[in-house]
Amino acid sequence: MRNRRFVLGHGAAIASALVLAGRVPAAPLTTSAAANAPLSAEERALHALNRLGHGPRPADAAAIAAQGAGPWLERFLAEQLEPRRLPQPEPLAQRLAGLDVLKLGQAELFGRYREAVKAARDARREKAKGMTPEADAINAVREQIRPLVAQAATARLARAMQSPAQLEEVLTEFWFNHFNVFAGKNAVGVLVADYEQRAIRPHVLGRFRDMLGATARHPAMLIYLDNAQSVAPGFVPRRAAPNPQRNSGLNENYARELMELHTLGVDGGYTQRDVTELARMLTGWGIDPRKAMAGGQGELFAFDARRHDAGSKTWLGRTIQGAGQAEGEQALDVLAAHPATARHLAFKFAQAFVSDDPPAGLVTRLADNFRASGGDLREFTRTLIGADEFWRREAYQAKFKTPYQYLLSSLRALDLQPTDTRNLLGALAQAGQPLYGAATPDGYKNTAAAWRNPEALTQRVQLATTLGQRSGMSAERLGATLGASVSESTRGTLAAEPPAQRVALLLASPDFMKR
Repeated sequence: MRNRRFVLGHGAAIASALVLAGRVPAAPLTTSAAANAPLSAEERALHALNRLGHGPRPADAAAIAAQGAGPWLERFLAEQLEPRRLPQPEPLAQRLAGLDVLKLGQAELFGRYREAVKAARDARREKAKGMTPEADAINAVREQIRPLVAQAATARLARAMQSPAQLEEVLTEFWFNHFNVFAGKNAVGVLVADYEQRAIRPHVLGRFRDMLGATARHPAMLIYLDNAQSVAPGFVPRRAAPNPQRNSGLNENYARELMELHTLGVDGGYTQRDVTELARMLTGWGIDPRKAMAGGQGELFAFDARRHDAGSKTWLGRTIQGAGQAEGEQALDVLAAHPATARHLAFKFAQAFVSDDPPAGLVTRLADNFRASGGDLREFTRTLIGADEFWRREAYQAKFKTPYQYLLSSLRALDLQPTDTRNLLGALAQAGQPLYGAATPDGYKNTAAAWRNPEALTQRVQLATTLGQRSGMSAERLGATLGASVSESTRGTLAAEPPAQRVALLLASPDFMKR
């Protein structure tokens, strides 16, 4: 007799899915031999698609079946480490080409923000005269910024759904989150697409030092962590500088996060004095808003020697003589090559791609590789992919998907490519992971503890129901796409349910929640 928990009635789709998602775990491996058994060729292929990409599409399943899982995987891994060799699908290329935010320069983008601020200021003046409500002043800024943030999100989601360079996409998400900026702060929203396009994406398989420098000099980071405001103590401007580069004295925000989050880690051996001294070294690193005036073009970063603290500093046991912008560059060199940075990045990388509690031996080898290669992120990634720990059964489906990963894997499995991303972005916001919406510098967590809770599971079930209804895909085809990642116990449970509910229930199953 069928388990009563799966009997459908009013609201039964959601009720049944919640049983699958949270109350009935996937069938465990019952013997030590099974627990230690190597992954099958099909499991390895699916593991690669789920960890080094955003999950399988029906075309991937067809290719694996046609080529054989082993040959397919060998080719896939080689291609993913050389993403520039993978041709971009024409529909994706056309979609990206139609997004203004990817074509405008930093000065033009910042100019849009200045126009919005001016419009808001004018609206406030009208309000003072009793003519315009305050809400209009706020909306004047939002209406200028919102379309650009939406275009940035559209570009990210389109690439994640359609790009054959899936490893590049998951690495872009990882490194953006590592060097997080928040689109809701001042001009960051209009610059976030440029930040991802110029400071993150080109370097995910390049040199860490290059990415570190690109983020340090990008106006989105300079504004988000307030270094654009940081000036030498006692600096007196010739005239008040326009937002966002107010003259407010020494600001330590970026210097602190540069060491705590971006490089050394919270236990990296630095002191509060090191934070202050590094902040002094980075004074003068800011932006030139004059470039954003009418007709302005180019990048906004500018080093202003007048704002720089030219005195000597003592930082991480070193004496740093006044050398202008070169002081900051020297600091980035030291931080990028520091052993603590290698350990911090190795742990974080292994945690994101292997397990919430990554194997210590793997972390050590990643750190050693990072130092030996001079921070070559292609070799860093290659070491991860070549590690036995990555392919062990205990790593298989050991990660719980974040809302972002869950949404994208659902869309890819269902072969959905929606052109209007507003509902998708709304779903991410409802799930607690709005794209470009992490307000704190540490970004979003990638561990199960951050996302596996009853409210989150309910939201995923609702999304699964909606997507299942819109896709028109059969449960049989979806099951074939997901292959060995769906356990026999889950397939048996689904077989007892009405056919119309099976797609949603499969997307809400504990197997699909994992990667």
